[in-house]
Amino acid sequence: MSDDSGLWLLTLGPAGAVGLYWALYRYYRNTDKSHAFEHETAVEAKPVTGTDTKINEVKGTQRTRITGDNVRQYRNRVQRIQGDAD
Repeated sequence: MSDDSGLWLLTLGPAGAVGLYWALYRYYRNTDKSHAFEHETAVEAKPVTGTDTKINEVKGTQRTRITGDNVRQYRNRVQRIQGDAD
């Protein structure tokens, strides 16, 4: 019956993998210590206020640029940081 003595070694691999998975899951998830936002926080909903005003409409691809963009004028977009020249 020397064949049965090595069987425990074969079961050690899957058991170790399950144990490692469980330990890593518990370490990174912290399910017992985490804050249950959905159950512990009261959120009061208020009606949405405001207005939407339609000012312009572009249909299709007639205009490929946005009016007033400054993509090609990089010196107007990017400003130097003014610091002391010590």
